[in-house]
Amino acid sequence: MNKNLENKDTAVIDGQLMAKMALGGAAQLRSNAEEVNRLNVFPVPDGDTGDNMQMTIESGIAAIENVDTNDLAQVMKFLSHGMLLGARGNSGVILSQFFAGISKGLESSEEADAATLGHALEVGVHQAYTSVMTPTEGTILTVAREAVEYAVHRITPKSTIRSLFSDLVKEMHASLDRTPEILPVLKEAGVVDSGGAGLFYIIDGFNRVLNGEELESPHFISEKSKATVDLSAFGPDSEMTYGYCTEVLLRLQNKKTDIENFDLDALKAFLGGIGDSVVAFRTDSVVKVHVHTLTPEAVIAHLRKFGEMLTVKIENMSLQHSETIAEEKKAEKKKYGIVSVANGPGLEKVFFELGADEVIRGGQTQNPSAGDFFKAFSKINADNIFVFPNNGNILMAAQQAAQMYEGADVYVIPSKNIGTGYVGVSSINTEIPRPKEIIAEVEAAMLRVTSGYISPSIRDADMNGVHIENGDTIGIVGKEIVIAKKERRDASHGLADILLSDGDKLMLTVFCGKDADESERSELGDWLCENYPDIEIYFIDGGQDIYPFIFVAE
Repeated sequence: MNKNLENKDTAVIDGQLMAKMALGGAAQLRSNAEEVNRLNVFPVPDGDTGDNMQMTIESGIAAIENVDTNDLAQVMKFLSHGMLLGARGNSGVILSQFFAGISKGLESSEEADAATLGHALEVGVHQAYTSVMTPTEGTILTVAREAVEYAVHRITPKSTIRSLFSDLVKEMHASLDRTPEILPVLKEAGVVDSGGAGLFYIIDGFNRVLNGEELESPHFISEKSKATVDLSAFGPDSEMTYGYCTEVLLRLQNKKTDIENFDLDALKAFLGGIGDSVVAFRTDSVVKVHVHTLTPEAVIAHLRKFGEMLTVKIENMSLQHSETIAEEKKAEKKKYGIVSVANGPGLEKVFFELGADEVIRGGQTQNPSAGDFFKAFSKINADNIFVFPNNGNILMAAQQAAQMYEGADVYVIPSKNIGTGYVGVSSINTEIPRPKEIIAEVEAAMLRVTSGYISPSIRDADMNGVHIENGDTIGIVGKEIVIAKKERRDASHGLADILLSDGDKLMLTVFCGKDADESERSELGDWLCENYPDIEIYFIDGGQDIYPFIFVAE
């Protein structure tokens, strides 16, 4: 157990304690992520705030797994950087900015008392607010600000880290309960703010660890481990040149070694004798080992003298080297590149056909991270990159990645739905010499588009003057529910009428989701042609989740 946890007063926090608390925060959010997902303003099955915030903080946890230091500033630096790259959804981005501000406030602190940490929390709140162009009260921002203001105001010379977090958790819960009184849409929907709830669970987890509670650590799967490996890069006649990246999580065993006096320096010396890039550190009875070596079997055999493996990962670094060489063989740099986001094989295909260089798979309930955008940017050899997030909840992650990326000038186009993104990418003219002139044309084209979504309802609600019952089909335009019907056909017809009745639209594109069968598409097509004979109608197999039909009226 960390020495700080043995001291009831916990006068200071160091890097090791912060890492333990962060693990607790991630674990507590993971346990309650589905509850946070259900705190959705719209009664549709697309709530993902809990998942987004969970993946954001877990990206930070993954970044400190191999950090062997007790320096608070260093731990916070790695934690916040991991969160910035892993940020998903607007609440995830705000969360990452909050922690980035805390890190900035602790950049000179090997350890911190309550007053120092309180100041860092204030810096975090300020950075979270400045990360949003138009901050909205009654959201995660309010919950963070009110809790920090309350806790910092109560700091005295006798305050401890425990008393600070006790005050934070108490006021965060109270502030969360007040969010419906501040933001009318929450009160109308009968929920508290989901982002604020996610932040509460994280800080609650921090506090639980401070009070000695053992929380189950999240299980992480790195992005790299999920990637497809090019096995052809190491063939039957290849020679092992670069060795194996070997990572082991070892549980020391009392029957094999004296755990209390285990010699970590001796282990590092052994690993240095058979490899390089050695990292080894210990937390209680668990030892984390990383080494690049030609003999991973020797590493495992040696470690088994002291305990048993919890996890083992061995990767052929020749494959990684081949990938690096392939990246270096990119074509000559072009002037413009395009990145788009789409959810569904049909939609992905459409954006590639429109000229996108990279299409990031994602959308509602599958928000890509800032790191996903960063990777997409790095694959495009262009001086200027235009980015179409195509979802309001993905916009901030794209902007965060654009600010971090230095390999090109990145312009994030504020496409908040598939319809505006579809028309926006279609409008790009790469013959125009200046990027800002292209953007002006694209944004003008997007203003002429209205998009509508058909979705099932998952609860009763009364919103925007529309009465909704669980199981109804609803039509959404912008941020408003405009229609609710028992039958999906009636809702689809009604939404089309709303989009087309003003007479200024010339074309309607219908993206069909994976849940829309052929008979539904045929019936809707016949009805549209009969009732709107002067409108050009196009049906495209989008294959998207959640929404059986997406209407794009131009």
